[in-house]
Amino acid sequence: MTDLARFSINQMTVKQLSMPELVDACRELGVAGVGLWREPVQAYGLEATAKLVRDAGLTVTTLCRGGFLTALDPAERAAALEDNRRAVDEAATLGTDVLVLVSGGLPAGSKDLHGARERIADALAVLGPYAEDHGVKLAIEPLHPMYAADRCVVSTLTQALDLAERFPAHQVGVTVDTYHVWWDDNAPAQIARAGAGGRIHTFQLADWITPLPEGVLNGRGQIGDGSIDMREWKGYVEAAGYTGAIEVELFNDALWARDGREVLAETAARFVEYVG
Repeated sequence: MTDLARFSINQMTVKQLSMPELVDACRELGVAGVGLWREPVQAYGLEATAKLVRDAGLTVTTLCRGGFLTALDPAERAAALEDNRRAVDEAATLGTDVLVLVSGGLPAGSKDLHGARERIADALAVLGPYAEDHGVKLAIEPLHPMYAADRCVVSTLTQALDLAERFPAHQVGVTVDTYHVWWDDNAPAQIARAGAGGRIHTFQLADWITPLPEGVLNGRGQIGDGSIDMREWKGYVEAAGYTGAIEVELFNDALWARDGREVLAETAARFVEYVG
């Protein structure tokens, strides 16, 4: 298989694979990059994971995820900051310089989107310098508006950049994920804005398929199965100066029910066909 030089498999795409199985499958297929998630890393062991991927010659392109910074209760906010500091430490140990942030939804009973976003900015003022000290960049990921209430009050690249630009680019930038921004006519201009400021810290792919499943979280389609022109979006980020890894991150129950190595091979082939 060719044209996989920039391909990175996000661990959630093949979450049915154990950490050693994931590393072995990547090595067999010639996949050089992997985006890791904190929970399976912690389950296998942080130091053990770092050694495993390092010995296999894999590059950890991102760590998911930090964030959830919108709480009103002071004790909850302090706990969130401490958890994000740990996430930064974990990213540094794993050898990645990008921690993806999912900002958090509205606190229970609140309807104040503006206030929630300001609390994210308050947290970034603390976490940005901490991340810089550890050689890690924070990448705010805007999520599709259907997640604004319960998961992420940052719904567009415009909103993400308005937050990120309060801080140095080497501390805070953005994640561009096709699944979340493909519908937004303003997104291409915002990608250019992010690129001009050196703030595209990672680029992720997932396709949009309908009907969405109940609960909507696990509806990310395999590349090529949905409505998104992946090469078009790759063109936008490249025109903005992005030359880094391209992660495929899929939450999909049907894919998780299949053999993980088969899914990884299919995803790599789809990347070559529709992206590379």
